Amino acid sequence: MPDRILTTKEIEILLETLNEDYKVSDIRLREGEYQYELAKGVASFQKDLRFPNVKDLIDRLYGTEKTNNIQFIRKIQTILKKMEKRDLVKILPKKKPWELQRYALSSFKVQDADNNRIALVTEQQIEKSKSQLQLLLDGQGRPSGGFNSNAAKIIFLLFAMAASYGVAAWTFTQSIINPIVFLLPFSVAVVCSLMLGRMFSQGTRT
Repeated sequence: MPDRILTTKEIEILLETLNEDYKVSDIRLREGEYQYELAKGVASFQKDLRFPNVKDLIDRLYGTEKTNNIQFIRKIQTILKKMEKRDLVKILPKKKPWELQRYALSSFKVQDADNNRIALVTEQQIEKSKSQLQLLLDGQGRPSGGFNSNAAKIIFLLFAMAASYGVAAWTFTQSIINPIVFLLPFSVAVVCSLMLGRMFSQGTRT
């Protein structure tokens, strides 16, 4: 289980990965090769609702000593970047400049370049992860579809703000300007702007 609160973006990624069927990729995943091992490694963290950085992966897959090998770290980062370009891996944005980038899979199931269907985790593990995620969201007081309700609120506020500004601007086209007709929609638009700013700032902090 993760040791901190999940952000809205992280919840989106987890839900997408858990619910995604076989994702077609033009990358080869062969046992014994780095790409396969790294995909399995990311999956081993993500099924526990965690997102590993490159040192987490190297430590788990190749041992702690390798995490101090700068050349090896760069080699693994290059492979992960290639996997990102093939839409198999997502690179999460850093929250702090000094942090290492974290990685996520876009699906636990992949149909690779050789048309092999590869399940990086079992169906039982997927179901267990879904249960863990739901428990975590319940504990945080956030429904599993919470990010959809936030999106709906943002769309509504944007619409209300645009409409209010439109009405306020319309008053200037009239031969006689009524201060009340102007101030009311303008005030609504300002309130919507403040609410949007607050929602976006909260989303950035979480």
